Amino acid sequence: MKRRNRRAIMTLLRPPSSGRQRPQRVSAPEDNPALQAIWHAVCAIPRGQVSTYGAVARAAGLPGRARQTGFALRVAPAALNLPWHRVVGAGGHIVFPKSSRAHIEQARRLRAEGVLVQDGRVSAAALTELDER
Repeated sequence: MKRRNRRAIMTLLRPPSSGRQRPQRVSAPEDNPALQAIWHAVCAIPRGQVSTYGAVARAAGLPGRARQTGFALRVAPAALNLPWHRVVGAGGHIVFPKSSRAHIEQARRLRAEGVLVQDGRVSAAALTELDER
């Protein structure tokens, strides 16, 4: 099916709008129980240890939602003072690009806690599994 035809079909399948669109109420992140569960799981990571995005999601009772962990850390209010630097990608990799400020800051904070960071990867001894909810 050609791209133009697909677009026409999708337009026909959309429900008709009543003209003016109502703005949808977007709830604050603080009101979302899934995000709160992730924030609690991140706070449970002990100093000098790290956990993966997937392990945090499982500990929050949200298996398979590693990306939601990243989103939760991004939208977390600064007042929470979350230890975001203790969350790394699968295999212990820092997920930020090597030359970015976030990568440098995360590596600095982890080293300050005694975690060995080499070539953007933490030592396997520092990885911890969190208890599931």
